[in-house]
Amino acid sequence: MLDSIGKDKKGARWGAFFIVYLLRMKIWILALAMLPMGLWAQPRRVIFDSDMGPDYDDVGAITLLHAFADSGYVRILATVASTHYPGVSGVLSAFNTYFGRPCIPMGVGGLLLRDWQHWSDTLLARYPHEVDTTDAVSVYRTVLAKQPDHSVTVITVGFLSNLAGLLQSPGGPELVRRKVVRLVSMAGRFPSGYEFNVMKDAAASAYVFDHWPTPIVFSGFEIGEKIKTGLPLVHDDAIRHSPVKDVFRIAIPMAAEDSAGRKSWDETAVLVGVRGYAPYYRLEYGRMTVAPDGRDSWTTTASSGQARLVETAPPSEVRALIDRLIMHQPLTPQKALSARP
Repeated sequence: MLDSIGKDKKGARWGAFFIVYLLRMKIWILALAMLPMGLWAQPRRVIFDSDMGPDYDDVGAITLLHAFADSGYVRILATVASTHYPGVSGVLSAFNTYFGRPCIPMGVGGLLLRDWQHWSDTLLARYPHEVDTTDAVSVYRTVLAKQPDHSVTVITVGFLSNLAGLLQSPGGPELVRRKVVRLVSMAGRFPSGYEFNVMKDAAASAYVFDHWPTPIVFSGFEIGEKIKTGLPLVHDDAIRHSPVKDVFRIAIPMAAEDSAGRKSWDETAVLVGVRGYAPYYRLEYGRMTVAPDGRDSWTTTASSGQARLVETAPPSEVRALIDRLIMHQPLTPQKALSARP
């Protein structure tokens, strides 16, 4: 089942019929233009779980998700936060609204951490948004219950607090087993070490990785560490009134280590969760264990249902792809949604 993350199994009937209709009507240009938009395959149903601050690779990750949604690859079911600082749901909403999807369900939970660069304050001051403090576990349960069986990909790029809460809720393991097809997690430092998302809520991490009932793919610290992105976005004068550009523009100059761009941990999880691991990575099967102090360890084994990414292509290739994707602009007219002066 882990291997299916690199494949789209089923064709969407309405998409095929629509393309045939266009071809019969000799609308060749429109038909051909729609071929790469995912009409031949069902869009992946994704719940995105992010700590959205304290780091800002989460911003790149949610941008990739919306770019894939605009291309027909993804249906975004919910965006939830594993942080609960005041305004975090407004930050999620600002991005969802900017990309023309203001009604995506949101939830909040997890740890009280936020960005030290205060880019979140800028977004809340400049961009339209709504605030929704619904408990993240409640959102998970409500959204998952409505989905077809074995159809949902959960992409988590933050703490595992919400997923631990989901598994510990009444009937949670069975709900996950029935509705989720895979979990893709930016977590771990392989083969062993301390990684922020795992160690900050070590108890939740250990519980999830010991009890999650579907396949898990890990994008480890060492994957995103080598992929520095954001400078082309910051230097593109044609992109204006963009919350994505504002975050990278504000945050990159505030840390010397980001002078070549921000490390792209979270973006790699979204990339793999949506488009699969090939050709940039292969899977090494094994099992993650988490010690009480948050140190993670990896044991290679073929039968665990867990796998980690291993590079098969230069990081520069992934960097170029992510740099293009985080420059994605909304498809819908933005006059009413543009930044406030």
